[in-house]
Amino acid sequence: MFDILTLNKIAACGLDKFDADNYTVSDTCGNPDGIILRSFSMHDMELGSNLKAVARAGAGVNNIPIEKCTEKGIVVFNTPGANANAVKELVIAGLLLSSRNIVGGIEWAKTLHGKGAEVAKLVEKGKGQFVGPEIKGKTLGVIGLGAIGVMVANAAHNLGMEVIGYDPYMTIDAAWHLSRSIKKATDINDIYANCDYITLHVPANDSTAGMINSETLALMKDGVRILNFARGTLVNEAHMAVALEEGKVASYVVDFPSDAVLSMDNVIAIPHLGASTPESEDNCAMMAADELKDYLENGNITNSVNFPNCEMARDGQTRVTIAHMNVPNMLSRFSTIMAEKQLNILHMLNKSKKENAYTIMDIDGDVTNDMIAEISAIDGVLGVRIIK
Repeated sequence: MFDILTLNKIAACGLDKFDADNYTVSDTCGNPDGIILRSFSMHDMELGSNLKAVARAGAGVNNIPIEKCTEKGIVVFNTPGANANAVKELVIAGLLLSSRNIVGGIEWAKTLHGKGAEVAKLVEKGKGQFVGPEIKGKTLGVIGLGAIGVMVANAAHNLGMEVIGYDPYMTIDAAWHLSRSIKKATDINDIYANCDYITLHVPANDSTAGMINSETLALMKDGVRILNFARGTLVNEAHMAVALEEGKVASYVVDFPSDAVLSMDNVIAIPHLGASTPESEDNCAMMAADELKDYLENGNITNSVNFPNCEMARDGQTRVTIAHMNVPNMLSRFSTIMAEKQLNILHMLNKSKKENAYTIMDIDGDVTNDMIAEISAIDGVLGVRIIK
């Protein structure tokens, strides 16, 4: 029996995957085997001794203490692509909102309430202040060609835009889904220099923090429109304020309002609605539940942010999974311990992800707690599990 702690309201279709015979799901469990959450911040939480995995029903994991989890051998999952269509649709809406000043026009129209028969004439007289360009024929730069970026690029192309994409780490799967009509830049400066619109779809980390700043803004066209549905920290807000005031940036659309951007003119601040659709919430919840279940029941890893993908069909009496540092001689030491106990390894799979690694061993025999303690004592081993 596994205990699952929910830290946010999770769609029922996801929680229904945890069958009552094997799982207890609640929002009050004190020392759970697994946690499933959305945006709840775990940074001040105590990680229980029983915790094996955390599943984020969404793509961003800034609310999870990744390093602390890794040190304890806790696998952290996310759900890339599950909310991609929802975000894509909002980005396309953002493109149109940034061009046509629709928001400003709507707010102005509300001020005409109470003017009776004069409203129609006032509308015709005042609508000129909200004129804006069409997106057809304009150039969109897509920085980051993951699940969302690819969908945005393809949709914008279908709307008649010229699209240039940039992503030095583009996956094979993303490449298969990208339209052949999308031009691919080898230098991010080509995006900055040639695009009328720029949309950001990269993760928030040390290398991307403040990537839109006074230096990169200076490379852009006058009147560029920038869309940020990735993370607020990608944009230096002080530098953006200057660019908006000077007209370098015609419009900034951001899904992560802050007190600073809310005070700026020509900003469309959306209250983090990127994944706020019932379809997206359902998709994320079901995907997170599937990942968590497969790990708890079989030790398989899919879509982890701190350990490598590692999946193997079950065989043998016992499965041993080991989260460890990616250092030499680990496999030989694991194998030696099994050999000394006269246990045959039927199948073994090892994968690495930067400094971390993960090993699955299917054993023909019974693995004792003493053997697990011996493996756990090896320097660089972060966590060991027995699955029967």
